Amino acid sequence: MFQTIFQQPDAQSTWAQARKVVDLLEPKFPQVAAYLEESLDEVLAFTAAPKPVWKKVWSNNPTERLNREIRRRTDVVGIFPNRESIIRLVGAVLAEQHDDWIQQKRYMSLSALEHTKHLMHQTGGEHGDHHQLTA
Repeated sequence: MFQTIFQQPDAQSTWAQARKVVDLLEPKFPQVAAYLEESLDEVLAFTAAPKPVWKKVWSNNPTERLNREIRRRTDVVGIFPNRESIIRLVGAVLAEQHDDWIQQKRYMSLSALEHTKHLMHQTGGEHGDHHQLTA
C-alpha cells in the first residue's frame, strides 16, 4: 500500500495517492493515519525536486552504507574502554567519508546537482512549489 505512493508519475499524483493511503488507513488504524498525515510534508519532500532526481533525493542508501561501515569498524574492536574511544573511531570513519566526498566520490556529483538546479528553475516550481527543499 505505501509503495504505491512512490510509484506515481508526478508530484501531484504522489500527493493524491498519499492522501488516499491515509484515507484507507483511517478506519482500522486511526493513529497511523494521523501520524502519516502529519508526516506527509517530510515524507514527500522529494517531490519538490524534478522527477529525474527523485530516487537520489529520497534514497537513504548513502546513510545506510555509512551506518554499516561504522558498525563493521566498531564490531572489530568489540568493547571500547571509554566513551571517547568510540567517538574517536566514529569520527575517523566520518572524516574518511568526508574526504571521499571532497575527492569527487559524491553520491550526487556537482554536475548532477547543477542539472537538478537548472531543471527546477526551468519548470518554474511546478513540482510542488509550496514544499520547497530547505536542506
